[in-house]
Amino acid sequence: MDSAQLIDIDRQLIWHPYSPCPNPMLALPVASARGTRLTLADGRELIDAMSSWWAAAHGHSHPALIAAATKQINTMSHVMFGGLTHEPAVELAQRLTALTGLDKVFYSDSGSVAVEVAIKMALQYQRGAGQAGRTKLLTWRGGYHGDTFAPMSVCDPEGGMHALWRGSIAEQIFAPRPPDRGAGQEHIDQYLAEFARHIDDTVAAIIIEPIVQGAGGMRFHDAELLVGLRQLCDEHGVLLIADEIATGFGRTGQLFATTGAGIKPDIMCLGKALTGGFMTFAATLASDRVAEAINRREAGGALMHGPTFMANPLACAVAVAAVKLVESGQWRVQVPRIEAGLKRGLAPLRDEGAARAWGVRDVRVLGAIGVVELEESVDMAATTNAAVEAGVWIRPFGTLIYVMPPFISTDEEITKICTAVQCAVQANAEQKGH
Repeated sequence: MDSAQLIDIDRQLIWHPYSPCPNPMLALPVASARGTRLTLADGRELIDAMSSWWAAAHGHSHPALIAAATKQINTMSHVMFGGLTHEPAVELAQRLTALTGLDKVFYSDSGSVAVEVAIKMALQYQRGAGQAGRTKLLTWRGGYHGDTFAPMSVCDPEGGMHALWRGSIAEQIFAPRPPDRGAGQEHIDQYLAEFARHIDDTVAAIIIEPIVQGAGGMRFHDAELLVGLRQLCDEHGVLLIADEIATGFGRTGQLFATTGAGIKPDIMCLGKALTGGFMTFAATLASDRVAEAINRREAGGALMHGPTFMANPLACAVAVAAVKLVESGQWRVQVPRIEAGLKRGLAPLRDEGAARAWGVRDVRVLGAIGVVELEESVDMAATTNAAVEAGVWIRPFGTLIYVMPPFISTDEEITKICTAVQCAVQANAEQKGH
């Protein structure tokens, strides 16, 4: 099948994320991926500045992950997890509990399902704790936790992608969005006092994306907020759920955003980089206290969830290899180097004249995350095409042009990524008539 046929059939038959079908925007066919590069069907190479939606943190086709996958697929690609177990699942659980300080692991197929499971854990915990009336989740605005129904209910109800479903999903409790990073202790204390006023006897858990709010707006906040939320949870008898699907495994410059802030959540959701971008897989971790309450008869006596592909041996084996890469500690050098390169390369967009001419509202960098926020919505076609012409793949959304490069990116590649972002910003401004 040639590229033209592939593109046409794709456009007519396949839904892409958040897109109509047929899709007016043509998808680019990818022939292969290795390291930081995507090779298109027409032979062009693009730096994957998105780590393919933040998952391929160690680059594509990493030799250690290929070796783990090859060994496992030749042994056992899948077996049901009901009544059976296997070494990859057990070894991965040992490694994840050692890294996080949590005690129990539940495996699932995707980040959204990991959040579903976390919410179910919290509700069952409160039943087991004799607080069956605690059935609500509390979160702050500006968040994003996935596209299945329970996670949609804790995404931003107005600014998020799920306003369409208002009235069909559970109504949760929303505090104002957190103050931006660098807000100062007085502002943080005022915010936490306001947040506390939303906690009542119906709240089962607080769920947040720690340090970085992802697809809800790519905003950063201070670690002191996490410390304060941990204290509020302890004072009010509610659980703290940390959605670390995007932030886990070094992306922010800390191994996990919560542990980097010196706190431990009651429940943690992991995904994306868990398999180094090899396949869809996720885990929800919990403390012994949570597990003990769920095991009580009044809570159901068991965690009531069980995906068909739970603890898929192939995914577990690759995840073990990916976690070993994290444990090697290379990211502790790679991420600060990328952070410095992004700050340096995106600095021209901070210039007052350039910002005014190109409609730039803010430029922010944290760890291996670079964000350019514009005054108006991004023209997807213009920005994407400009970056592709510069040899880089990005996927803007809303008012944001952002990058999350693979940790193995070289200084030269980070420079090229920043140049492509500048090209995209300029193309957007020209399209908008600035």
